[in-house]
Amino acid sequence: MMIGETEREEKNRKWLEQLLDSIQPADRAAMERAKKRWNSVAKPIGSLGILEEDIVKIAGIRGSAGGLSVRKSALAVMCADHGVVEEGVTQTGQEVTRIVAENFTKGKTSVTVMCRITGTDVFPVDIGMACGVYPEKEPKPFSLLDRKIAPGSKNIAKTAAMTNDQCVRALLYGIELAGKLKSMGYEILATGEMGIGNTTPSSALAAVLTGISCEEATGRGAGLSDEGLRRKQKTVGRAVDRFFGLYPDFSLKDRNDALTLLSELGGYDIAGMAGLFLGGAVYRLPVIIDGFISSVAALLAARFCEDAKDFMLASHVSAEPAGLLVMKELNLTAPLHCGMHLGEGSGAVALLPLLYMGADVYGQMSTFDDIQIDSYVDYRREGEKGT
Repeated sequence: MMIGETEREEKNRKWLEQLLDSIQPADRAAMERAKKRWNSVAKPIGSLGILEEDIVKIAGIRGSAGGLSVRKSALAVMCADHGVVEEGVTQTGQEVTRIVAENFTKGKTSVTVMCRITGTDVFPVDIGMACGVYPEKEPKPFSLLDRKIAPGSKNIAKTAAMTNDQCVRALLYGIELAGKLKSMGYEILATGEMGIGNTTPSSALAAVLTGISCEEATGRGAGLSDEGLRRKQKTVGRAVDRFFGLYPDFSLKDRNDALTLLSELGGYDIAGMAGLFLGGAVYRLPVIIDGFISSVAALLAARFCEDAKDFMLASHVSAEPAGLLVMKELNLTAPLHCGMHLGEGSGAVALLPLLYMGADVYGQMSTFDDIQIDSYVDYRREGEKGT
């Protein structure tokens, strides 16, 4: 390794540490003010359920209980390929990653149709696709942003997905993009991914993160046959066995452990999304979790910095078998139960209209004082106080 490369790696690692150290939890005082505002609105207390909780969370993120618009939204889609596809764990070939990624720029994917309805700008990112380099260096809606680290990760059943330095760079790219989108005026960020084979590393990561078996953690992804599912489960098992063979006493005690796990069993799209969640915490921007792959990235982000959870919003419960368990690990409840397993950020974007409505009710509806009737009593909170 050249001296210059060593210096760059050390600089990247220190910069990541500084960014993580800068993260502060959500503003609890602003959240309390937002709760009081909700309780003053002329409707039964807590009657909008998780939507109320999400608006309160956004108040804590912004440090203000007023002006909680989330209309200017962006979807960041991390696109990368995975060496593990050589194990026959997918129904389609790796070339599909590039095709779908380019279709994001043409508005010809499922999620871009959804984004037209929600008014969401789409930012696809080549963070590790097995193809040529795209020209865009600065984020532009519906243009492929070049942040390629390598043309795909390696086969996790045989070796590490990436080096530690490559993983750090992917995390930093995600953090950087969140900051740029915040500076461009976006008020909320949805996460998405495109990478044929990426449920396989996500299942391996989920097995280690939650302690469940590889069989329990592994689902059909985009639609495997029974035989394909068994092959995928065995591949995930080989990857996890390889990992624990290297780290027999592994436990997630600190950031170094999280980096080791992500480098060994992850992928560039997963690491980039983890960076997006961390970037939301650094730059105080609410970030919506999509499905299984996105939730695994979110859980890894929380292992790098626990306070990052304050900046995450759940969207839906993935149809993948470990999806609900990962959300429980994050202590988040998803409002949508649609049986979705599309990816691309589709579940995250599906949440946006509900958040728009929740924010408008919060900001525009009359209060009990306005209409001169007695307000509801929050008996749950009164009970907490022992009255």
